[in-house]
Amino acid sequence: MTDPATPSAQSPSVVRLDVLGGKKVTHRDVAANGARFHIAELGDGPLVLLLHGFPQFWWTWRHQLVALADAGFRAVAMDLRGVGGSDRTPRGYDPANLALDITGVVRSLGEPDAALVGHDLGGYLAWTAAAMRPKLVRRLAVASMPHPRRWRSAMLGDVRQSSASSHIWGLQRPWIPERRLTADGAALVGQLIRDWSGPRPPDDEAVEVYRRAMLIPSTAHCSIEPYRWMVRSLARPDGIQFNRRMKRPVRVPTLHLHGSLDPVMRTRSAAGSGEYVEAPYRWRLFDGLGHFPHEEDPVAFSAELINWLKDPEPDR
Repeated sequence: MTDPATPSAQSPSVVRLDVLGGKKVTHRDVAANGARFHIAELGDGPLVLLLHGFPQFWWTWRHQLVALADAGFRAVAMDLRGVGGSDRTPRGYDPANLALDITGVVRSLGEPDAALVGHDLGGYLAWTAAAMRPKLVRRLAVASMPHPRRWRSAMLGDVRQSSASSHIWGLQRPWIPERRLTADGAALVGQLIRDWSGPRPPDDEAVEVYRRAMLIPSTAHCSIEPYRWMVRSLARPDGIQFNRRMKRPVRVPTLHLHGSLDPVMRTRSAAGSGEYVEAPYRWRLFDGLGHFPHEEDPVAFSAELINWLKDPEPDR
C-alpha cells in the first residue's frame, strides 16, 4: 500500500474504496444542511445510515455495509462534516448542527426516515438527531457512547471517566493536537486505534487506511472541532441550552452496544442511558471487546444489529 506520508496519500480519493467483500460500493455526494457529504452505499431496502467516530471515517462500517445489504437493507455510511470525502467547512461543528447534517442526508436520499447506527462521536450525534428530529429516525443503535447528558455528567462528575477520556481534554489546546495527529504519517491515529481496542484490534492494513485518511488536508482540525465544542461549551449558554434540549426523551426503539473492555468510555458511564429513552431499550455488552466492537468482532456485532433491526418486538 502507499506510504501514508506521500502526497498521493493526501488526496480525497483515498477514502473512495470501491470493493467490500467482493461487492462494488456506490460512492456519491449529496447536499444537506448547506454542505456536501460523501456517502458509500450498498444494497436495497429500508435505509440504515451509519455514522463513524473518531479518528475514523465511513470505512469503519465496511463489514456492516456488506452484512446489512445481504440482510435486505439499504446500507449507507456517510462521512461526517470535515472528514473523509465530505466538505471541510470553517464552522458548524456543534452537535446540533452536525445532527442536522445527518437528518438532512436522510432527506436528500429520498427516504421518509432511517435507522441510525452511530459509533463514538457518531453515536453522540445519533442520540442528538433522534431527540431533535424524531420523525426522521425509525430506530436508533449506538455503540461506545452514552447519551449526551450521561456523557456530560460522567465527564464532570466521575474522576475515572474524566481520566479515561483524557484525550478529549488534550484536544482543547490550539493547533498542537492537529500537528500531533498528522506527525509521522499520522502515526498517532494508529496508536489510538490499537490502544483503544481489546485483544483483537483492526489489522495493520486497516490502521494504515485510517492514517492516510487523516492526512487529507484540514481533516485533523475538523475531526477535533466537535470535541472542542463539547468541552468548551460546558459552561457557556449554548452548551447549557443544548444540554436542556437533550432532556427531550428518545421515543424510538434503541439498541445500546458496548465493549466490556472499552478503555475510553467506561461501561458505568454508558449504562443507564436508557433513562432518556421512552421506547423499547436494549442494552448489549460484548465481553472481551474494546472501543471498536463493530471492527473487533464484526460478525457478532452485525448479527446483533441485524437481528434487532428485524425484530418487530425489540423490547423482548
